[in-house]
Order: sequence, then structure tokens, then C-alpha cells
Amino acid sequence: MQPDLNAVAVFALVAEERSFRAAAARFGVTRSAVSQTVRRLEESLGIALLRRTTRSVSLTEAGERLYDQIAPAVAEMRTAIEATGNLGDRPRGQLRLAVSSIAEGFLSGPFLARFAESFPEIQIDINVTDEAFDIVAEGYDAGVRLGEVIEQDMIAVSIAGDERQLAVCSPGYRDRFGLPAHPRELGAHRCIGWRPAPKTAPYRWEFAEAGKEFSVAVEPEITTNDMALMIKLAVAGAGITFGMEESFRSAIARNELIPILEDYCPYFAGFYLYFPNRRNLAPKMRALVEHIRHREA
Repeated sequence: MQPDLNAVAVFALVAEERSFRAAAARFGVTRSAVSQTVRRLEESLGIALLRRTTRSVSLTEAGERLYDQIAPAVAEMRTAIEATGNLGDRPRGQLRLAVSSIAEGFLSGPFLARFAESFPEIQIDINVTDEAFDIVAEGYDAGVRLGEVIEQDMIAVSIAGDERQLAVCSPGYRDRFGLPAHPRELGAHRCIGWRPAPKTAPYRWEFAEAGKEFSVAVEPEITTNDMALMIKLAVAGAGITFGMEESFRSAIARNELIPILEDYCPYFAGFYLYFPNRRNLAPKMRALVEHIRHREA
């Protein structure tokens, strides 16, 4: 069977948008034309790919499997076509980024504001998320995460130098309850924990001693997925909290928080911009990479 690549591309866009109407608008055709094209593809395959109701469109198991297989290739083709069309042109278009919530340096206002000012034809769309997923399959141009969790087949560009995680508390908490001498004593203290999503266990606090890493599963009095709230609670004396040093830097400078257990908090590779290994890198991505490198120069 000779595959109808046009029909596959139409299906991929419907699957991405979860809407015949939105896909039709992007293609510049009628909703009926999109629906008929997908139906012909289903008939040629002999299996339903989509569930249709008057209000929604969802993927069947077969549709999910097909979309998972073709999404990376479709993303590659879009990038190649965009790069070809933009050769010799100014960087432009939508730049979709998935950024870790604790990448404070990248998410700082001045860094992104300068990039936006330098490249006014680029529309920046940032999803701040700590979920682990395939950025290519989800349609993102790039992501920002800690270097240790980036897949080896990605290109990674350092955003800043080494980072470390710190345990901190307020001077008031220290005066009332004292300080742990070792991370394993944290169980006797009030702690403020973090977890990325509901129904997931609180993040284990990671330390090192004599070159060997270990983690402590604290039992937080308060748990949240919001680092800003964790900092506010710690400043208010609610307990000890733990996170990236960069997140606490301003509060430490104001003497609202003090670092503790520093001897057990080693430095490690920090945050990286990462993206697929592509020969035809879109001008908008080249612009972002150069912006990062210029900042670090």
C-alpha cells in the first residue's frame, strides 16, 4: 500500500490540535475537507484513528500509536521547511520552549526581555513545567533542564555555570529550634517540601559526604509545587526548605534566609538549553543559542 503522506500530515495536525476546525484553519481549507481526508486514511488502513463527537475529537488506541510514531518526523519536516524558507532572513516565528520552574537564570525577566527586544519578529511561548516528556513529540523547539536529566541524543548548550542545591531557613527559625548538624537530623525538624504534581511523593533532598551522594526522605509539614510559596514560608519561619541556590539568592542577600548544611551541598552541572540534533537549525533557534552564548562570553 502506497501511503498518502498528505493524509498523514492532515491526521497529525488534527491529532495535535484535537480539533478538525483548528486543523482546517491552519491548512486554510474547509473542515469538511480535513474530515474527509482523515476518513480516507482510516479506510485505507482499515481501522479508526479518531473518535468524533459533536464537541470533541480524541485519538483511538491505533491513532495514539500512529501519532506517537509520526510526530517526531512531522516536527523535523516542519523545522526543515521553516529553516529553508527563512534562509538569509531575520529570525522569526513562534519559539516554543518547555522550561523547568527552577531555571531561575533563564526565567529571569532581564534575560528574556533582552532577547525579545533583540528579535521582535519572534513570538516566545514558554511552558514552565517540571514534567518529563519528549519535547519533539509535543511540538516544542527546545527545553531547559538540568544537564544530568537531558537525553544523550540532544544538543545541549550551557546556560550558566555549575549549580547546587541548598537547605535554608530563617534566622528566626534557627533561634527558636536550632540547626541540624547533619542532613540525617532533618527528620527532627519542621520542613517545607516540594513535589512536581499531585499524587507524587515529595522530592527527596539530595546531599553528599566524602564524595558519596545520598538522599534524605524528609516528611514535610507543608508540601507544594510552588517554589515562590516555599520561599515565603521559609522566610516566615515555617521551617527548613531545600532547592536551587539561585532561587534563594535574593532572600539570602537580604538576610531573610540563611544557608545551612553547606558542607553537604556540592556543586553539579547546571541548566542547559537542549534541542534535537538537526542540520537545519531554524534561525529563531540559532538566535536563542547565540543570545545565551553572548551572555556567557
